[in-house]
Amino acid sequence: MFIVLCNCPPDDALRIARTLVDGQYAACVNLIPGVTSIYSWAGEVCEDTETTLLIKTSRQRMSALRQKILEIHPYSVPEIIASPIEGAASHAPYVKWVKEMTTPPSATPS
Repeated sequence: MFIVLCNCPPDDALRIARTLVDGQYAACVNLIPGVTSIYSWAGEVCEDTETTLLIKTSRQRMSALRQKILEIHPYSVPEIIASPIEGAASHAPYVKWVKEMTTPPSATPS
């Protein structure tokens, strides 16, 4: 399982989160509004209000999730910071649920 951090403009947060969950790229996305980001871009120090997306996905869907974020995110260089979660230290039923929710129907054996 992976936890992925991705900041985005507040007006895009719900659309991105729903797209990721609807497409089974993520089991759950928490939206943390009102984050102030200070960063260097194009030789300037910038300050923006963003929403942090806290995304939970399976190891199997991590690559597809990254590609989908790159496809739908409004930034040319979106933040995608992924951290693997040690299964043994996590709540096993939750990890199982994340895996189930990110398994597309076409990947389910008949």
